[in-house]
Amino acid sequence: MSLFRISSAFLVLALTPAGSLAQPTPPQRPGAVAPSDRMDNPAEPESQAPRTPAATLDRLFQRLHDARTPEEAKGVANLIQRRWARSGSDTADLLMTRAQQALKAGQTDLAIELLDRIVSLQPDWAEAWNQRANALYLAGDSVRSLLDIGETLKREPRHYGAMMGLGFILRQQGDDKAAMVAFRKALEVYPEFEAVKKAVDSLRYEVDGRET
Repeated sequence: MSLFRISSAFLVLALTPAGSLAQPTPPQRPGAVAPSDRMDNPAEPESQAPRTPAATLDRLFQRLHDARTPEEAKGVANLIQRRWARSGSDTADLLMTRAQQALKAGQTDLAIELLDRIVSLQPDWAEAWNQRANALYLAGDSVRSLLDIGETLKREPRHYGAMMGLGFILRQQGDDKAAMVAFRKALEVYPEFEAVKKAVDSLRYEVDGRET
């Protein structure tokens, strides 16, 4: 069995229920999250009671799941992505900014080098792994991109962007059934994710039709 098949099978298993669980931006793998915007929405109401970052993120994910329109969901998703963009390290944040600039300039190798340093500095930062997965995908290295998506999901199992990226890579490799698993898992977290809804619709006959 090839390394690709092993890594993709592992990632899909991790997504099953039995598993755990806009300014111009650089080029993106489908589902990548650009971490350049770190300003919270000033209209977002804040409770007087203090919340931990984890509790605030949990609350936002609940709102994302319960959103009734794509517009409402997109606003909540933006808040989640802004929180994902916070590493807790000024050095890592600066390096991430430089990596994003490198990607925008088409300097993919430089971006990967910078992201390697970020991952070494902040190995628990899920978005660092997700951004490196994006850069590796753009460099044509789908296998390593898949591995970094797996690292992203270990650290943030609700990362719908990583799930979407996984689905698109698997679909490009011809594994439509596994891609559908990833897309549907993303929709469990973010039901109004329009790009993923379209991907599911385009695959439904091919995958579900074969199973009936």
